[in-house]
Amino acid sequence: MASRDPVADLRRIAFLLERANEATYRVKAFRSAAATVAALPAAELAERAAAGTLSKLSGVGDVTARCVAESLNGEEPAYLRRLAATEGTDLQGAAAALREALRGDCHAHSDWSDGGSPIEEMALAAVELGHEYLVLTDHSPRLTVANGLTAARLRRQLDHVAKLNDALPDGFRILTGIEVDILADGSLDQEDELLARLDVVVGSVHSNLRDDSAKMTRRMLAAIENPHLDILGHLTGRKVAAAGAGDKGHRAGRTRPPSDFDVKKVLAACVEHGKAVEINSRPDRLDPPKRMLTVAVEAGCLFSIDTDAHAPGQLDWQRYGCERAALCGVPVDRVVNSWPADRLLEWTAGHSGGN
Repeated sequence: MASRDPVADLRRIAFLLERANEATYRVKAFRSAAATVAALPAAELAERAAAGTLSKLSGVGDVTARCVAESLNGEEPAYLRRLAATEGTDLQGAAAALREALRGDCHAHSDWSDGGSPIEEMALAAVELGHEYLVLTDHSPRLTVANGLTAARLRRQLDHVAKLNDALPDGFRILTGIEVDILADGSLDQEDELLARLDVVVGSVHSNLRDDSAKMTRRMLAAIENPHLDILGHLTGRKVAAAGAGDKGHRAGRTRPPSDFDVKKVLAACVEHGKAVEINSRPDRLDPPKRMLTVAVEAGCLFSIDTDAHAPGQLDWQRYGCERAALCGVPVDRVVNSWPADRLLEWTAGHSGGN
């Protein structure tokens, strides 16, 4: 029986664990093993498998060693078979059509901030999912708990992304971006010159989430009026469950109620200024709530169905956002990441000079 690719099998297991929102340590075990095996000459790998010494390698434990041995023997690892058997049902109807229409993801993190994987791994996972683009939106500097990027680090990241795009498959590209903090006065936590260089700017509230309604409303309206902001991220800031695998900057196990603000005023401002409301697909957020999402549809808002992924497997969480969007009647032509990259960039450039 022909040998399988053990590195690919280990990475697939990690991807499925991430998608299932499993613990970070479990995902890390398979990604670490994949990195170790990938760096080993094929002959040495085969010798160690035959001698039963794979688990003596740094980063390879008993479970991952068994998976490697099974792959080298031409068998699908039992661990992978079990995960594949419990993946869940496929999307149905309108949700499936909406997911099929999506061309990219406008909100994703890498290990440059609080994500768990390098930009390259995030991009390749997006390619495998059939995306045409992935917007890299690592955090801004004030969010120190998430290792937010200073202006200098963001400039270095832009250079790095330019080099990566030269090496990625034709028909796919990483778009530059940021998840910028909306500060207490509604200003955005990064230099204007840098924000103007980015392809897509997601703005989110991460601090003082219990401010009174009037103060939070003023803060959000000021951000929406900023010509650099394109997408209003996780609208209410709520948390409904534990954070997922790969989320280094998140505290697991805590829920959080939504912020209080004038929903109609905020949504009307998004329509007036041509900004999109994010449908955040993370299982620990599912933001905005369905009742608020329905109001946004009736108001005429644009939307972006994003994963807020912090690990490669989480990029497949768009299904959850699509299910909610379909239930609330979100029209596909108002979902900005159903658009080709050129149209998306034309839209973001269209309001960069103000309204």
